Amino acid sequence: MRKSANPKTCAAAWMMALLLPSFAAHAQSAAHFSPAFRFTEQGGEQLFANVCQGCHMGDAGGAAGAGVYPSLAGNRNLEAGGYPVYVVVRGQRAMPPFGAMMSDDQVAAVVNYLRTHFGNEYKDAVTAEDVKVVRP
Repeated sequence: MRKSANPKTCAAAWMMALLLPSFAAHAQSAAHFSPAFRFTEQGGEQLFANVCQGCHMGDAGGAAGAGVYPSLAGNRNLEAGGYPVYVVVRGQRAMPPFGAMMSDDQVAAVVNYLRTHFGNEYKDAVTAEDVKVVRP
């Protein structure tokens, strides 16, 4: 049985993904605002805890609630490192794009964390250079 996602946390992630691009555009024209929202966490574990687990749960087991959030635990889709990099940077279906909010190093860190934890044993690390390739 799937766990229920915290609708408030997931809604907050969606609101950030939807509203921040317009906020960032406005902020660039106003000197008193930052040019864009950026996550400050640097390690994969911290990024997962503060960005991903609100929808995918702390054990990465996924959830069902306001939407379906796939399990990242033992997930064979993480085998090819380019796939999760693409999804984190550009988004896919219900997954909002976080590429504008994370540096190449941050994306690589969270993807590598996911690929080596939660029953995933994919040891071939992705790099910041791999992330640059999938950016628009």
